[in-house]
Amino acid sequence: MTMSPATRVVFLGGLGEIGRNCLFLEVEGRILIVDCGLMFPEVDMPGVDLVLPDFTYLREHADAIEGVVITHAHEDHAGALSYLLRDASFPIFAAPLSLGMAANRIREAGLIDRTDLIPVHDGERRHIGPFDVEFVPVTHSVPHAFAAAYHTPAGTILHTGDFKLDLSPVDGRRTDLALLGEIARRPGGIRLLLSDSTNAERPGYTPSESVVGTRMRALFREREGKRVVVASFASHLHRVQQVAEAALAAGRYLAFVGRSMVNNVTLAREMGLLDVPVGKVIDLEEIERYAPGEVCVICTGSQGEPMAALSLMAAHEHKWVHIGSDDVVVISAHAIPGNESNVSRVIDSLYRAGAEVVHGGNDHVHVSGHASQEELKFVLNLTRPEWFVPVHGEYRHMVHHAMLAEQSGVPSDRVIICEDGDALTLDASGLSVEREAVPAGYVYVDGIVGDIGHGVLRDRRNLAEEGFVAVIVTIDKHTGEIVTGPEIVTRGWVHAPEAESLIEEAKEVVLASLREASEHGATDFETMRRHARLALKRFITRRTRRSPIIVPVVMEA
Repeated sequence: MTMSPATRVVFLGGLGEIGRNCLFLEVEGRILIVDCGLMFPEVDMPGVDLVLPDFTYLREHADAIEGVVITHAHEDHAGALSYLLRDASFPIFAAPLSLGMAANRIREAGLIDRTDLIPVHDGERRHIGPFDVEFVPVTHSVPHAFAAAYHTPAGTILHTGDFKLDLSPVDGRRTDLALLGEIARRPGGIRLLLSDSTNAERPGYTPSESVVGTRMRALFREREGKRVVVASFASHLHRVQQVAEAALAAGRYLAFVGRSMVNNVTLAREMGLLDVPVGKVIDLEEIERYAPGEVCVICTGSQGEPMAALSLMAAHEHKWVHIGSDDVVVISAHAIPGNESNVSRVIDSLYRAGAEVVHGGNDHVHVSGHASQEELKFVLNLTRPEWFVPVHGEYRHMVHHAMLAEQSGVPSDRVIICEDGDALTLDASGLSVEREAVPAGYVYVDGIVGDIGHGVLRDRRNLAEEGFVAVIVTIDKHTGEIVTGPEIVTRGWVHAPEAESLIEEAKEVVLASLREASEHGATDFETMRRHARLALKRFITRRTRRSPIIVPVVMEA
């Protein structure tokens, strides 16, 4: 009797963090990637624009990739596709809206010819190489999100994607609990469940998205005569639809601001996913022609991004929208972890401009797109998995989700908390874990530069915290004698005008070290640089207890 081939599940990101969601399944040497997301930088990542999963394993096995399944259109699930496409060519399987949003970014990167965009639909079952994938509709904060059941030789693996159990969704598209239950009742059941952990600490149920629409209609009635500016995620088209309906009901015109907002609204209207009358949309340059109470602006910038529309408005740098006392600004989103300080700064700036600011901290203008505890337990009880691994969340979220699984009847020895880089092997005998099986560290993107590396980031942190000191000296390459210098230039270490004596003392220390090196026969530049750096480092550490970046510059006479 032959054994069925094992299935590997390898996590490249999204476990222990919010963002970088990416995993892949491997059967008989073939690979199917599930999501390919990015993460926005945290406060201790100076100069970093984006953080990516480590694609080393995928690059090394690029010929084995059958495709990528995108569960939904959010950047933390689809934003890294263009970076992976630089190293591999593969088809992308997703809902039409997700494909449309992803295609915009891929096209901007000039890589659209390296992929085929293949739409999938609710309830569809599709073979992708050796993988049999069944797409299950779920409700989330972007339309057309999917869970997916991967029917493998080792059994069925269910990945929920991001979801909630919204019983009155804006578009009527509910999480298909009937299909999930049917999959669980099939022979063999669900051997492994991978489920969204974002709100695993939050008790009860996540409110319906329609609650926000009710509050928005009331808000427009209460602020009659004021211009209303609403900042939201550009992908949250259900939110955009509800804000638009509330504004239109109040007799207002709509203006969409921000490139991603305009692009997504245009795409959604073309696909029939957003109902906004053409005659009620005005151009940006027309905004000032209307009285404040006649306009609603829907814009990007809910996360306090420095160059997003709302931040520019708050800083009085937006060309067309000038915030003042006639404005009510609604931030209809929660801050992603790491963005809290940026959001707070923007709110402060809006208040300084004279605006009223409404946000999740003082009004019910946002609900989460993720399931809370009772919903998570419901899915656990519905699917009855043989094994459970929490995914998508910070480590504490996954720990709480694991506790919910045990409360729901999953044996504790069948609940496994994994981290990025871990690999699961599912076969007839059960499930095993290999820790740190593949590289899965952070890959930092700085502008058009690829991975800047941990060393560069460490230097940036050091520069920010300790400052910079350069020592410049000219020597005779034949004799090693000092011709000019040393001169010391500093930024961020000490305030030079107030530390002249300290700097003069530092020069003397460096000079003495270089003369000693010369007396011992040192004439090469590298040796002189090393002596200058070590002498200055010891002096600075002893006198100031600081560790600035030290750059010795030795020039030839």
